[in-house]
Amino acid sequence: MKKTYLLEDLCCANCAAAIERGVAKIEGVNSASVNFLTTKMILDVEEEGFDETFKKIKKVVKKTEPDVTLKEI
Repeated sequence: MKKTYLLEDLCCANCAAAIERGVAKIEGVNSASVNFLTTKMILDVEEEGFDETFKKIKKVVKKTEPDVTLKEI
């Protein structure tokens, strides 16, 4: 299933790339794309076990950029 999130307070392109790489490695994530200019993260994730996968995604985002908040759009 596809999900799109706004990454509020994303500070730089390097952080966006690091988030994209980290999230893409998570089991249950088929693909991840982060665009620094639009501050959007587009995910293709497995529907089964999504809640657990999303917890891991939030952990990667917070570890990479602690000030970023995720908002589903």
